[in-house]
Amino acid sequence: MINSRTHICRVFAFIGLMFWLSGCATYNQSVAPYYKSVSAGNYTQAEKDLDGNSLIQKPRNKLLYLMEKGRISHLRGEYDNSNKYFNEADQLLDQGLGGASDAAVGVLLNSASQNYKGEDFEKFMIHYYKALNYIYLNQTDEAIVEARRITLQSQQQGDKFNNKDNRYTDDAFSLMLQGMLYEANNDVNNAFISYRNAAEIYLKSPDKTYYGTTIPVGLEQDVIRTAKLNGFTTEADEFEKTFGISYQPGKPSEGGDLIFFWENGLAPVKTQVNMFFSLIRNSDGDLFFSDAGGGIVVPFNYTGDRGKVNTKSVESLNVAYPKYVAQTPYYTSATITNNGQEAYLTQAENINELAFKTLQQRALKELGGILSRVAVKKMAEYSVRAAAKSDGKTNGWLEGLSYGIQLYSLLSEKADTRNWQSLPAYISYTRIPLQKGDNKISITLKNAQGASETKTINVQGTGRLQFYNFATLR
Repeated sequence: MINSRTHICRVFAFIGLMFWLSGCATYNQSVAPYYKSVSAGNYTQAEKDLDGNSLIQKPRNKLLYLMEKGRISHLRGEYDNSNKYFNEADQLLDQGLGGASDAAVGVLLNSASQNYKGEDFEKFMIHYYKALNYIYLNQTDEAIVEARRITLQSQQQGDKFNNKDNRYTDDAFSLMLQGMLYEANNDVNNAFISYRNAAEIYLKSPDKTYYGTTIPVGLEQDVIRTAKLNGFTTEADEFEKTFGISYQPGKPSEGGDLIFFWENGLAPVKTQVNMFFSLIRNSDGDLFFSDAGGGIVVPFNYTGDRGKVNTKSVESLNVAYPKYVAQTPYYTSATITNNGQEAYLTQAENINELAFKTLQQRALKELGGILSRVAVKKMAEYSVRAAAKSDGKTNGWLEGLSYGIQLYSLLSEKADTRNWQSLPAYISYTRIPLQKGDNKISITLKNAQGASETKTINVQGTGRLQFYNFATLR
């Protein structure tokens, strides 16, 4: 006859196996057909793949689902539908995706089971696509509202961190876009302010670089040009000196200008890595987690009696943590020509760098939460196991329960590998002067092997500032 301890162990083993089989895949692996269709440019199939995926349909992934739906609708040219999804995503963010129950899930299970709250740079990118959608729908007033919301987003980001922290709060590219939108609305005063704010972000760095992007020459020229248009000659002179250039705006083009964005590649994916830590107590009795080499030291966030913590019960911890992996874009360069005149693209946003650096910035805080959760589970397992043998005899039920806690602790630990992966890896841009009437614009793309292909678009020069975003998502 099977004794109770053996029966319990078998039950827990079966439950653990089911848990492992259902939860070991990363987010990218679970939604792979969708991203494969996006990369192939088959947006109709991509939408079907997205709507048919059970993981992204879960309530905890609603924000991610809405952002992906908004993105795929934008790629399909369904701008009104795209903004319907992005507006709903905005509402979710405004309402908040945390709360006591969500926090409890993070403590008892893992962060991958919590509501997806979005990366900080992803929230700025919502404004980018919403603004373009409104522009393409000829809804200029709504686009300007979106431009103003970029400032509000920057303020919300800044409120999360101490001003002394070197954290990602403002987004230089979003402020550049804000200036372009104001300029398209003939508001050169606010355009100058936005361009200036974007430039000052770059100028805070000794090499004028912000998250992998060097200050674009176009931005330097936009700051000086709009300063002169406003009659701010002193500011214009100061920026010329700061940038080391002497800029004299040319005669406005009869057909206006086209701001051309090239969105290349796909955002990095998140995978899971395992890290090993030990719990140590220093001479003052304080508890810390340390990795094998001692290079990472994280305080133990424990609200109970630290003096009664048995460090031997948690002397070795295995934690799962997310890691970004970049996806190499198929195309390495692009050349833009308009009626035989070449325009030069400049990188404006490096989403790869933003992803890697922002994850690194919050690593210690997130590791602290993960380690504390794993340690508490270990302590519970140790306590039950000790109680099972407290009277000199082995209590089969308690011993079985301790194995169950051990198995649950092992298999419930999973890194949060979710992110908005249909975003481009890089965004470059150029300002193209247009002639009145028809303009034939050619985009010549080259890959790493030197093979090239050319795409052509036609733009009508109307005398106003226009926008066009071109995506190569593979």
